[in-house]
Amino acid sequence: MVIRCIEQVRAGEKPRFHHEWRPMEKISPQLAIAVVASEDQNFLNHHGFDMEAIEQAVEEAEAGKRRRGGSTISQQTAKNVFLWPGSTWLRKGLEAYFTVLIETLWPKQRILEVYLNSIEMGDGIYGAEAVAQQHFGTTAAKLTEDQSALIAASLPNPRKFDSGHPSSYMKRRQHKIRYEMRNVRVWMRNFF
Repeated sequence: MVIRCIEQVRAGEKPRFHHEWRPMEKISPQLAIAVVASEDQNFLNHHGFDMEAIEQAVEEAEAGKRRRGGSTISQQTAKNVFLWPGSTWLRKGLEAYFTVLIETLWPKQRILEVYLNSIEMGDGIYGAEAVAQQHFGTTAAKLTEDQSALIAASLPNPRKFDSGHPSSYMKRRQHKIRYEMRNVRVWMRNFF
């Protein structure tokens, strides 16, 4: 959050910063399900690293396909809370260290709560409450399945993909995420 504000000031812009922390009980379960469906379907089953996703990302990169991440929600939380953007070996090593640490010390509910409150969800918008207010005129607790899927659809690049003004590409992603949410909802029902 601080780094983005500094980038905005350096670009001669007024800093944009919208953030309000909400406990998990005040965030719609639909958003948690949508984010897990979109970002890390093995979230409840791994201990911070999804080796299958990492191997698949490496294979696709070696085959010259479009680069995609293999990072889990736990890894993204470690990066967002403790580190800086970028993909240097030093940052990746520290990310692995902090991922192991939070997976050891925090339950999955806490990891997801911190993730949903710290992730960038739009230009200057951080966390579930801020995106709910800024893009949908509601609270994080009242986000619908459709709104949650749109937010999740924006996460690969939330400054490019605006959940408040979705493109046709985002609407297609929203549809896919809603389909995946049905699968994820079944095994997350005891999570809340």
